[in-house]
Amino acid sequence: QVQLEESGGGLVQAGDSLRLSCLASDTYSFYGMGWLRQAPGKEREFVAAITWSAGITYYADSVKGRFTISRDSAKATMYLQMDSLTPEDTAVYYCGATSELPEGRTLPQYFAGANYWGKGAMVTVSS
Repeated sequence: QVQLEESGGGLVQAGDSLRLSCLASDTYSFYGMGWLRQAPGKEREFVAAITWSAGITYYADSVKGRFTISRDSAKATMYLQMDSLTPEDTAVYYCGATSELPEGRTLPQYFAGANYWGKGAMVTVSS
């Protein structure tokens, strides 16, 4: 069973930066990895994703230009660099990984159905 572990969450002020990491116990079967987030009282939403082999990236419009997703295959780790944070970014951030992508679907469309999930990392942005 693949395990994912997030780290790097915390409390920051608006305008600050934060980097989340997600360490995978095994990436052999991965097609892609990414992040969803869930703010208090809201549904979980897609943030960013990356294909593990080619490194193709996808972003939600709300974070495009501020967040950067990357991966280090040798370290089996994915990162989310978050800059220019706002209070609207406050949420629990979940790391996920999928070993497949159904035909006709894009990674952002399918990612909520990913195989593996971490327990989440809390990010709080104060105004």
